[in-house]
Amino acid sequence: MTKLKTNNQKIIMPAFIKLMDVTHQAGSQHQLTQPKLDLLQPLRKWLDELEVQNRKLAYFLAKLIPAQCPFERDLMLFGRKIAHIPPMCKLNPLYDQLVGLRFRALCYLVDQCGEDIQSYC
Repeated sequence: MTKLKTNNQKIIMPAFIKLMDVTHQAGSQHQLTQPKLDLLQPLRKWLDELEVQNRKLAYFLAKLIPAQCPFERDLMLFGRKIAHIPPMCKLNPLYDQLVGLRFRALCYLVDQCGEDIQSYC
């Protein structure tokens, strides 16, 4: 935790918040950081609102979107683990939306089609 003393008041801020140097000048207005423009927001919204209502589409999505990160690996040499490559799927800006879409497709296959989805997991 970081303590910041301003005008005889103590403000406690979490350590992960970067303190900004604020200079007090007469007549100046202080602005907090502006929200950045998110160019992927329309695509995120479209993926979140996409409804799975077709068995072929649900099957295609369940097969297309992997259940686990395909890049995560353990590098073995002579039967011993020498290195681990961590999952990089979280770096994908649409990761949460794709996982949600896969989940909705699997739910459709189970609830509406009565299929066993153990082979998809």
